[in-house]
Amino acid sequence: QVQLVESGGGLVQAGGSLRLSCAASMGTFRTYTMGWFRQVPGTEREFVAGLSWSGGFTYYVDSVKGRFTISRDNAKSTVYLQMNSLKPEDTAVYYCAADRYGNSYMKKDEVDYWGQGTQVTVSS
Repeated sequence: QVQLVESGGGLVQAGGSLRLSCAASMGTFRTYTMGWFRQVPGTEREFVAGLSWSGGFTYYVDSVKGRFTISRDNAKSTVYLQMNSLKPEDTAVYYCAADRYGNSYMKKDEVDYWGQGTQVTVSS
């Protein structure tokens, strides 16, 4: 059974940084486009960032461009989200997502696997 396990969430002041990690259990990790979504209670889960399975393409939602960076380490089957200059509106539960051979602009209904989520809270 494939598992995606996130870590690194927490409470941070506005302007601060956090790095999220997502460790994947599938042996074919390098064939998966990996990404991050986030969700605020009562709203739709929204795409944040994606990194193609080839490693050559990234996509970021406009609200995080220049502040967040997605990366992956295929040897460790892990994807990261470095979040800098955090804002209160970044507060959400962040979910790791995997889509085999998917596009870097990930769509919810095409995701093959989801993590359990990690809470990020940014105080003003």
